[in-house]
Amino acid sequence: MLKEGVFLGKRYEILSRIGSGGMADVYKGKDHKLNRYVAIKVLKSDFRTDEIFIQKFLSEAQAAAGLMHPNVVNVYDVGQDRGLYYMVMELVEGITLKEYIEKKGKLTAKETISISIQMVTGIQAAHNQHIVHRDIKPQNIIISKEGKVKVTDFGIARATTATNTISTNVMGSVHYTSPEQARGGIVDEKSDIYSAGITMYEMITGHVPFDGDSTVSVAIKHLQEEIISPAEEVPDIPYSLECIIMKCTQKNPERRYLNCQALILDLKRSLVSPEGNFVNMSPYGAGSDTTVVMSTEEMERIQDRDYGADYDDDDYDNDDYDNDDYDDDYDYDSDEYDSDEDDDYRRDSRKKNDVDPNTKKIMKILMIVAAVIIAFILLFMIGKAAGLFKGGTGTKTTQTDTQVSVPDLVGMTEDEAKAALSKKNLGYHVSGREASDKYDKGVIIRQETDAKTKVDKNTQINVVVSSGKEEKMVMVPSVVGLDEAEAQKMLDDANLVVDSKASYDSSVEEGKVISTDPSSGTEVKEGSKVTMIVSMGAEKVAVPNLVDLSQEDAEAALTAVGLVGSATEDYSDKYEAGIVMSQKTKADKKVDAGTTVEYVVSKGPKVEMVTVPQLIGYSEEDAVQRLTAKGLQAGAVTSESSNTVMAGYVIYQSAPSGSQMEKGSSVDFVVSSGPEATPDPENPSDGGGTGNGTGGTTEGY
Repeated sequence: MLKEGVFLGKRYEILSRIGSGGMADVYKGKDHKLNRYVAIKVLKSDFRTDEIFIQKFLSEAQAAAGLMHPNVVNVYDVGQDRGLYYMVMELVEGITLKEYIEKKGKLTAKETISISIQMVTGIQAAHNQHIVHRDIKPQNIIISKEGKVKVTDFGIARATTATNTISTNVMGSVHYTSPEQARGGIVDEKSDIYSAGITMYEMITGHVPFDGDSTVSVAIKHLQEEIISPAEEVPDIPYSLECIIMKCTQKNPERRYLNCQALILDLKRSLVSPEGNFVNMSPYGAGSDTTVVMSTEEMERIQDRDYGADYDDDDYDNDDYDNDDYDDDYDYDSDEYDSDEDDDYRRDSRKKNDVDPNTKKIMKILMIVAAVIIAFILLFMIGKAAGLFKGGTGTKTTQTDTQVSVPDLVGMTEDEAKAALSKKNLGYHVSGREASDKYDKGVIIRQETDAKTKVDKNTQINVVVSSGKEEKMVMVPSVVGLDEAEAQKMLDDANLVVDSKASYDSSVEEGKVISTDPSSGTEVKEGSKVTMIVSMGAEKVAVPNLVDLSQEDAEAALTAVGLVGSATEDYSDKYEAGIVMSQKTKADKKVDAGTTVEYVVSKGPKVEMVTVPQLIGYSEEDAVQRLTAKGLQAGAVTSESSNTVMAGYVIYQSAPSGSQMEKGSSVDFVVSSGPEATPDPENPSDGGGTGNGTGGTTEGY
């Protein structure tokens, strides 16, 4: 749904939504170029990429574009803007005929005939352009508040071929479709006449002649069942109207009206002579039956057809037109409704039927007398011009024989002014050229000798010619930071031509104006082009796949597309240490440039940590056992003399007790070898030995 204030084609402003159909939404809009309100039909977003629906939409515009008629909803323009396909139509304030029938239950005979004349006149306008509507129904007939009936929605219309027929399997609403259209056969103007007859039937009775549980069953009734005369339900229906409806709804197209013109003629005669027996019901042709008998194959084909997919929506059928005051605005059953054409028809009928024969004779005599008088007047004028009738001694030459009246030249082009003066034997001279906002370049602004002034022949008439509009300078308004619609309006109000372009900008909100070229404050000529850059917000980028990359490569991949990385570490039995094992934002997802992408780097398989036991003070054997108990191993074991620790006990360990080490790690330790030996002063060569039991061990310490 479009927002209010949006411009299409740089001239059509969206004001409000007034309807919605199967393939398009209808908005009330304003044409700022011609300063008028219009209806704008915009193709729904679901179908903007569907070439078939786009072609159907454009076909509707093409079918209705050439129909400029008071009884047809006129199409003014069709275009495309920023991916939106739109059609600009006449805005009709009113309700549909369907709603009007529902309001009143059923219509009077006079209402039915009066509305039908205008409806069929609109259909005839389409037929005159060789266009078959193919979807005539009350939902597609709009009644304006002024009482004008208009045919709309040429969504499935088709231009006829050279033989005025087409072969198609496209249907309109099944309750109003002709038998040949339901069968998928040849469809021509007489199919629209059938649908118009069904519509007239509904107007006079308040319901359609055929109804059923499914569209297929209704289509079969159109093919095989006879329409019950409306007189059985509405006893007071005029005989002529009954015959008109029955003739329109004949199953054999050859027995219907030949064309809309013949139908309109009988409808007008029905207003004058309701009980007249003037409707010519054609006899059955050779081999034609009132009921169409279908083969099994035809029946299966019709049952397989999907009637529900056709254009059964009415783009104008909405609550905005449904107001209680409508019936007070116009009454089709009043005497005021009779159109001028109907009055003329009555007068002609009375003249033909009520003129007395004696009056005709008197009128002939009066015409002969008038002709004789005119002949005498002509002879007198010719004789006077030839000098046969002289008054006095001779003729007088008046001043008017040599003078002429100056023509009005204002608004003419120079060539037109020269030609007008030449016919009067007057001269032409440009005395000056001036800028003008009212007159185009080369058009006469004023003349120095007033129009209708009597002057002598060959007099020179001086004129002032427009040199075109004076170039005005305007200042480009400041629109940076404004919504596109608001900026567009400001630039339009400054009489500048706007060219909108879109660009990504992370610093400017989507839909806001980034800049203009020329920039705001620049003085330019009125009507100059201003390029407006509108933000599409931050540019979206695809997140790369980081899994299986090294941390270094992952950071490089993110930087290359304008994203930021955030790494954490965790153990993994699957991935080697330093390799990306997962990422929080999925690969290929579109995100704004500059977004932070979190990912996890493997630390390798998880290792169990154990606490190093106390080894110092324990014997070598005990130290080994304590390490084994913790899942550790004894590393290098060395010995060193100690004056404080007995030999065989640990005096040092490479990993402090209480610290954490990976399970299976090795711990080195040093074992005491006892006190260092003291040399004998009397025997310096003796390194200390064991002596005779006095210095051999350190167990005494």
